[in-house]
Amino acid sequence: MVLRYVSHVERHRKPVIALLQVAALCLLTSCSRRPPLPSWNNGPAKTAILSFVEGVTREGGREFVPRRQRIAVFDGDGTLWSEQPMPPQLAFVFDRIKELGPRHPEWKQTEPFKSVLEGDIRGALARSEDSMDELLAAVSAGMTAEEFDGAVTGWLATARHPLLNRRYTDLVFQPMADLIAYLQESGFETIVVSRCAVDFIRPMAARTYRIAPMRVVGGGLNLAYEVRGERPALFVVPTPDPVGAKAGKPESIQRSIGQKPILAVGNSDRDREMIEWVTSGAGSRLGMIVHHTDEVREWAYDRGSSIGRLNEALSEAEAKKWLIIDMKRDWKVVHPFQQ
Repeated sequence: MVLRYVSHVERHRKPVIALLQVAALCLLTSCSRRPPLPSWNNGPAKTAILSFVEGVTREGGREFVPRRQRIAVFDGDGTLWSEQPMPPQLAFVFDRIKELGPRHPEWKQTEPFKSVLEGDIRGALARSEDSMDELLAAVSAGMTAEEFDGAVTGWLATARHPLLNRRYTDLVFQPMADLIAYLQESGFETIVVSRCAVDFIRPMAARTYRIAPMRVVGGGLNLAYEVRGERPALFVVPTPDPVGAKAGKPESIQRSIGQKPILAVGNSDRDREMIEWVTSGAGSRLGMIVHHTDEVREWAYDRGSSIGRLNEALSEAEAKKWLIIDMKRDWKVVHPFQQ
């Protein structure tokens, strides 16, 4: 009888212990999970974001959106990381020009290479901010896609911002990192849509936000498949991708993912069409603009800026019910190192 009782206890002991372990793990997880958007100040912007996500994820609710349709798109420069006094891609290009200058004596007489080599960054910016892809292709021609990726990754590991003396990967926006994490936990697919070359943005997004390369869309380098010796590879052509260079962000999104997102975040007039398109149509949708208003922790600029100009979109935001994210008001910190 005693043996039978011991056998009975032993037979049920392991399932009970396993059940207790699962319960303890669930309790520990729920207790350790941070509240959403911890780097955001309480206010109308944070409330609007939380309300939107709660609405589209509540099954059976009037605003519910199936998981496969929960797509959020983000601009890169100025939205996910600092873009002043120049976007990281342009800083990379300028460093490449200085590195390759001795091999190209003709650059000493050709703009904007001449200005860069002479240290006249302001003069170079005045000529080249709208042609970053052309410059990137010029200083990367002949490299394989893998070599280019390695060059960008190596540069990101060592290059320093000229004013803040921080690595460019340190200059991500912590509130945007928290927003992306919150959206991913809520079943959203998060995608970066950039006017810069995706070939540069992909290593940047991977290192800063852990966003996979296939989740970055937009224009890019023009690549050509060749077999040199016995080695097949994709080589950079000295001109940018003609299709990617001309396409706007809505066209790039549709071509790459085949459906309209329900959330879009940008920071300049170059993002206006993307936000306008994403917020049009039926169902619950949200468009957001990051407004750079913090001259102490970052920069303050909008309508008159030569980089990241925010003019038309700022004027239209209220009428179109786009959410304006005020850096100074809405963010507890801007960069992670400020925590």
